[in-house]
Parts: sequence; structure tokens; C-alpha cells
Amino acid sequence: MTLALADGHDDAAPPAASATPSTDSADAGFARDMAVHHQQAVEMSFVVRDRTDDEGIRRLAYDIANTQANQRGMLLGWLNLWGLPIASGDEPMGWMDMPASPSPGHDGALMPGMATKSEIKRLGELSGKDAEIFYLQLMTDHHKGGVHMAQGCVERCVVGVEKRLAQGMVDAQESEIDLMADLLKERGAKPR
Repeated sequence: MTLALADGHDDAAPPAASATPSTDSADAGFARDMAVHHQQAVEMSFVVRDRTDDEGIRRLAYDIANTQANQRGMLLGWLNLWGLPIASGDEPMGWMDMPASPSPGHDGALMPGMATKSEIKRLGELSGKDAEIFYLQLMTDHHKGGVHMAQGCVERCVVGVEKRLAQGMVDAQESEIDLMADLLKERGAKPR
């Protein structure tokens, strides 16, 4: 319902143009970078789902893939709503005042916590317990990088709904890091 107020302002009216984040804002940078980060988590989760019969790992992978695909859709939707490009020429993580470029020989990892191309390839070649362990190790690293980025948004972003989503990511991924540590321990392994 739209309410017209006595002062002539409309509560349901969209925010003024000045409230829209700029293309180089923390809000836009986080939305872009986390969408890329989440896409890799979805990819790794689908890979391990097909490489193991363990229902616990398959369920975890399903939850991660669905949650992060949905969040990715929100992030890309906000960029679209704000009229901002989905991709930019900016350095990943530049909005956090930290370079994300991998060191030479790092095999294409774009941001902290992301798996390299060779690690993704290796995950697809493993099966059973070996695939489970490697997935849990990769996803632990991935979540740690994601938590760092989401905390950056909580500190720097100005759009309230985005800050709340980022805080929710921190809380959920820290909980999943603990769960994955337990799952690794059950398999006689530990995070990298």
C-alpha cells in the first residue's frame, strides 16, 4: 500500500538518485566480488555432489549451492536495480583497499579463499573420501575468504539490506566452517 503523507512525500517512493551507490562504492564492489566468489562455491558444490555418495557431504553441498546461488541472484539484482555494471574494470577487492591479484604462479585464484584452476580440476578427478576431504578443505578456505569480504561490507557498505545480508553471510559461513572442521576430523583430516 502506498501512503501519501501530509508533507507530500510518499513512503513507498524509491530513494533519491543520490541514495544509489556509485559504481566504485563498497556496495557495488562487494556485490560484484561476492557474486563471483559465490559462483565458485556453487561450482565446487556441484562437483563434489557428483563425486561422493556420502549423504552428509551431499546435503552440505546442496545447502551451500542453493544458499549461495540465491544470494548471488540478490547481489546481481541489486547491481541491476542500481543501474550499475555487473562487471567492472576495477581490481577485485579494490573496494576493501586491498589488492586481490594472485601472486605470480598462483594459478588464477581471483580473490582470497578462492580455489585455483588446478584445485578445481583436481576436485573433479577425486572421488569418495578423497573428494570429500578436498572439498571440505577448499570450502573452508573459501568460506574464510568470504567471511573476510562480508565483514568488509558490514564495515564499509551503506545500503542497509546489503549490510544485513553480509552479516548473515558472516554468521552462516562461520557456523559452516565449524561444521566442516568436524566433518574433516571424522575423516581423519583437518583444514589446510
